[in-house]
Amino acid sequence: MIYQPADTEWFARCSFGIAAHWTAHTCPASGRKLAFADAVDRFDVDRFLGSIRDCGADYVLFTVTHALQMLPAPSALLDRLLPGRTSQRDLLAELADGCSARRLKLLLYYNHSCNSADDPAWEQAVGYHAPNKQTLADNLCALLAELGERYGSRVAAWWFDSAYSLDASGPANSVTTDLCGFRFPWADFAAAAKRGHPARLVTFNPGMQAHERMFKYTEHQDYLAGEVNELQDAPAARWAPNGLQNHRWVCLDNREWVHARADTPLLPPRYTTPEIAAYLRAARAAQTPVTFNMDVDQTGLLSPASLQVCAEAALPPSSEGAGDALVSGAVIETSV
Repeated sequence: MIYQPADTEWFARCSFGIAAHWTAHTCPASGRKLAFADAVDRFDVDRFLGSIRDCGADYVLFTVTHALQMLPAPSALLDRLLPGRTSQRDLLAELADGCSARRLKLLLYYNHSCNSADDPAWEQAVGYHAPNKQTLADNLCALLAELGERYGSRVAAWWFDSAYSLDASGPANSVTTDLCGFRFPWADFAAAAKRGHPARLVTFNPGMQAHERMFKYTEHQDYLAGEVNELQDAPAARWAPNGLQNHRWVCLDNREWVHARADTPLLPPRYTTPEIAAYLRAARAAQTPVTFNMDVDQTGLLSPASLQVCAEAALPPSSEGAGDALVSGAVIETSV
């Protein structure tokens, strides 16, 4: 069966979005760290989404889970496989409703958490080390289908990380189990990810800077993961050479992605307003959205300095030509 990619027109019209790596490892900027369930209960959705809307972003990319397989939402499947890893509050549903009210799109980041023993208990429970790897695939697909059916059209896209820990065929390979010749069924995974909303976009991340080789695990995806981390490789066109909708993901401030150091201030941006504005102009010309991963603490507070620079960069430039020398492949030096 030939895969029919989802329509990415709405995504191509976006300028930029804010990603938040809010996980079980996230710490508060001040004070003591709360237990995960308590942190989920106290997460300030209105402040979080309001600050993103105010800075001019078009969408939110929120982390469902990373490193530890712990969900800020209910999940019957996860409760069955490994109890104690979910929350009663459905933070994802509240974010979805809040995004709809603010005319923001909600994208979700998901990591299967089978990465170099980040979560050994989960690796065993989900079947990563089972002799029959179909168990692993079935469990992951069932989890995605459960979430997708629940949130429906309120979730516009998935961004799937660490594909290289499930499949050794890509440019990166961090598989830490014997695959026994098993090839992960990406087509089934994509189908499960679209449950509840067939128009939902899907991408599988083959690793940092992997866009340079334009590798694809499967044709069953819709846009480029585009993890470049630095403010570099400005896209030249909407469509990448491998046929996918172009996209870039840049680490705006915290190089460690997660605010995992307790009682430490949120980090400022690594780039100036003119640098970010120049990059966004190049991306807009290529109809390529840019995702800025922004430092966020356990309460849901985003870096005020990073929000400010995004708001300034999102404004129309005061004069033409500033920073227009940015071209595809160029690297902008950090200013801080």
